[in-house]
Amino acid sequence: MTGLTSSQAAARLAEDGPNLVVPAQQHRWWRTALETLSDPTVLLLLIAIPTYLVIGEASDAVVTAAALFPIAGVSWYLERRTERTLEQLRRLTAPTATVVRDDQQITIDAESVVCGDVMVVHEGDVIAADAQVLEVSQLEADESALTGESFPVSKTPGSTLLAGTTVLSGRAQAVVTATGARTEYGTVGALVATVHTPSTPLQRMVRRMVLLLGAAAAVFCIAILLVEVLRGNGWGDGLIAGVSLAIAAVPEEFPMVYTLYLALGAARLSRHHALVRRLPGVETLGSTSVICTDKTGTLTHGRLDVAALRPTDGVSETELMHAAVLACEPHPYDPLDVAIVAHARALDIDVDGLLAQTLVVDHPFDPTDKYLTHVWADANGDHRVAAKGALEGILLHSSAAPEVTLLAQQTNHNLASTGMRVIAVASGAREATTASSRLDDEEPLRYLGLIGFHDAIRDGVAEALAECQSAGIRVVMITGDHPVTAHAVAEGLDLPHVSGTGEDLITTGADLDAADDDRFRALARETNVFARIRPEQKHRLVAALRADGDVVAMTGDGINDAPALREADIGVAMGARGTAVAREAATLVLLDDNFATIVHAVRDGRRIFDNLQRAFAYLVAFHIPLLITAMVVPLANRPLLLLPVHLLLLEVVLHPAVSLVFQADPAAPDVMQRPPRPRAVGLLSRALVRPVALGLTLSAATLTTYLVAVARNYSEDRARGTAFCLLLLGQMLLLIVERSPHAPVWRGPRPTPTLWWVLVAFAALTAAGAYFAPFANLLSIDPPHATDWIVVVIAAVASTLWSEPIKSRLGRT
Repeated sequence: MTGLTSSQAAARLAEDGPNLVVPAQQHRWWRTALETLSDPTVLLLLIAIPTYLVIGEASDAVVTAAALFPIAGVSWYLERRTERTLEQLRRLTAPTATVVRDDQQITIDAESVVCGDVMVVHEGDVIAADAQVLEVSQLEADESALTGESFPVSKTPGSTLLAGTTVLSGRAQAVVTATGARTEYGTVGALVATVHTPSTPLQRMVRRMVLLLGAAAAVFCIAILLVEVLRGNGWGDGLIAGVSLAIAAVPEEFPMVYTLYLALGAARLSRHHALVRRLPGVETLGSTSVICTDKTGTLTHGRLDVAALRPTDGVSETELMHAAVLACEPHPYDPLDVAIVAHARALDIDVDGLLAQTLVVDHPFDPTDKYLTHVWADANGDHRVAAKGALEGILLHSSAAPEVTLLAQQTNHNLASTGMRVIAVASGAREATTASSRLDDEEPLRYLGLIGFHDAIRDGVAEALAECQSAGIRVVMITGDHPVTAHAVAEGLDLPHVSGTGEDLITTGADLDAADDDRFRALARETNVFARIRPEQKHRLVAALRADGDVVAMTGDGINDAPALREADIGVAMGARGTAVAREAATLVLLDDNFATIVHAVRDGRRIFDNLQRAFAYLVAFHIPLLITAMVVPLANRPLLLLPVHLLLLEVVLHPAVSLVFQADPAAPDVMQRPPRPRAVGLLSRALVRPVALGLTLSAATLTTYLVAVARNYSEDRARGTAFCLLLLGQMLLLIVERSPHAPVWRGPRPTPTLWWVLVAFAALTAAGAYFAPFANLLSIDPPHATDWIVVVIAAVASTLWSEPIKSRLGRT
């Protein structure tokens, strides 16, 4: 069949759309704009701008309008960053397909495949679209990712190839019948893509805090407005005072810092081969208590290597490998063939020379006796027969003495009991002939020996498991492999799987099927190794663990793993071998498919939470003076200390920037030596008692300084300048204090370059605000006099560093 022409394909692509099995989410610019405009601080600014214009303060109106840009800029930045992250993943995993266009075979992006295309598929290909087989040669497909069926499926003319499945052997031509969301693969992908992911506890806490304080701000704003009007200060001044109080009360910087930390954490994780698809997952990583992981490709390399050669008496290892190579395909793709050829090359066997001979007869794999046979002709025309497969089948079709057979069976059992996959090899020479039966071809076969294969454990996995144990994180291996293989891997990793009586605690899928609900939950709670598990059982296990109070990370790569990935607190998909649907369902994508990367992500998640907690403590400590001064000063019938321009400068620009100091701090030495954080523990806990006390003392110092300055007939701008400089210096000291919440600053973490840069920038900002006339006029302040600076320094130090001797004393008890 000639397939389509280029013009026909282009027309169908325009009509049906691209072949996207997982629909791309649409990101509308107007939706982001509306979300930005619904922000409480934005609404308050939109009220303040016309108010300033009405009362004749045009410069303040311009500054307030300019403050809208950083708020909108952060939202746009985060939105674009997420889009770029997803696009990076799509580029890394972009599939291709071979089709017949204009009577020629060409390779195109899978997205460009259309109905009516004739696809050419062979070993190793991932099917790009649903298609009907036209011509086929011994093709078998792995449909486990879609159907859960682990056995290969043979295809014949007229049968269907399913998008997202893998060709294990053979080749075929097939005409495309469905693309994109119309395929079976795409139907599942569309359903998974529309599932709503619930908010995390920390997200809900931040949102609830903003809403509650926003409601309180509205009430106080109205109250201050009425007080100012009743005192005869006018609606304009009253509205500015109310807006100032509302801006001080709404913790705008909390969600901004929260999102910023998660975005920076996600960027850091991507440099360590972990791609975050949903930012709140960075927060959840730190509280992970159970990691459910697949074996193949995650704990192990996901490839077979020759681990043992057991030639029979009188046969060398080289002779055994020669025969094994000849039993491989001329262009090896099957994992066993690839492993044999790689090992033969390592033994300096001329693999290319062996496979350059003429393959005279290729007897296919016999599904009954589980073996295959090749007949080769060398340059001299001599024929050699080579066969490989299950020991029973090879012994049945080759010659071997009884004692050799008995020893082979015992050796086969010993190798298999260590988790190896074992094949037997036979070989023999025969006369050249033009026609013969398979029975005649195999008549000279002589048993040569056994080859054992294993999927080697990845480097660093054992150390990562040990780190999990010290961190109180339970690791559960869930595999579809045989219990013997699972046992061997658990032994190699020192993964606990033995009871106190020495009995193997390995649960199979059959055990789970036979268990009632109570027994199922008990098995989920007690077993660390599960074998012969089906995808739907993974979902039940994750649900049982979560119901038991655990925070679960779950790995998966198939379409049927998507429900389990969604059920888990953190779904972890494989980037190299995972399906698109699994990646869409996941929170985290491992670009290297390595278990150690998960553990690194958990470690970084804990570090991010610790640093975020310190950042929030700092914000609480400094937010209190803003709120108290914005409320008390109008009630005391004094000129406003903090105008909207001051609050915006502090909350929208300085607070997030200064909070980056905490984000840059390294992990604590004991970060992976503590138990996981309980699910219910949030950022705002009893640890905030001290930051609240610091905020109150800094509030008292600032208010006292300002009110005394006003009482001593300082000009309004000089009094404001003195108190504002005190606030800025207090913020610098709070920054240093909160980096070391449990130890005095002199025994706390070493200063980072980020800290020094921020302190220098903050000192420069303070000096500019006090002595650079244009900036000082914008802030409506005059510089403090020399005696004022003495008061500023003493008050700032006394109101912030009083906690250090207490921390020192507590640290020694």
